[in-house]
This record gives sequence, C-alpha cells and structure tokens, in this order.
Amino acid sequence: QVQLVESGGGLVQAGGSLRLSCAASGRTFSNYAMGWFRQAPGKEREFVAAISWGGGTRYYKNTVEGRFTISRDNAKNTVYLQMNSLKPDDTAIYYCATQRVSFGTGALRADDYDYWGQGTQVTVSS
Repeated sequence: QVQLVESGGGLVQAGGSLRLSCAASGRTFSNYAMGWFRQAPGKEREFVAAISWGGGTRYYKNTVEGRFTISRDNAKNTVYLQMNSLKPDDTAIYYCATQRVSFGTGALRADDYDYWGQGTQVTVSS
C-alpha cells in the first residue's frame, strides 16, 4: 500500500521560509513523478510544483516560481518543497502526491495523481 507522509508545516511570518518533506513508501519511489498541491480555506486545491521521476524536469505555479524549489532524494524516498519569501497568500494545507503513471515528467492536474498524503498546514502571518 502506498503511503505519503508530509511534514515541515507550521506558522511563519511573511518573508520567512519553510521546508516541507514528503516521505513515500509502498511503491518504487524513483519511478514516479511527484507533485505538491495546496488548498486554502474556501478554495479549490491547486497545483504548486512537480518534479519528474529522475528530477531533471520541474514545473511551478507561476506565483511561486523563484520562491519555491521542489527537489527529491530517491535514496531516501523523499520529495521536498523549499519555500522562501513566504506570503500570507501561501497559507494553505499542502499535499504531496505521486503521479499515476510511471516514468512521467510531472503533471499540473490533480487527476493525474493517484496517491495523496494527509497534508501539512502552512500558515503565513502578515
């Protein structure tokens, strides 16, 4: 059974940084692209970042590009999201997910992912 466990969320002031981690098990992690999504209260879940199975291709939501960096360590079965220059608009529950197909480059649609973590709360105060 595939399990994804996020950690690293918390409360931070605007301009601060957080690093989210997502530990995966139950699937050959290195064969699958990974994504980060977020959902703010009253809003739909939205794409944040994705990384290909080998780590060579990355995608970002335009409003986070330059501030967030997605990376992965296949030896540790973990994907990361480094978030710098955080803004109050970044406040949300952040979820990691694994792409449905193997050896993918990553995807922007939630429907392209089949397993999801439970989420970790990120709150940015102004």
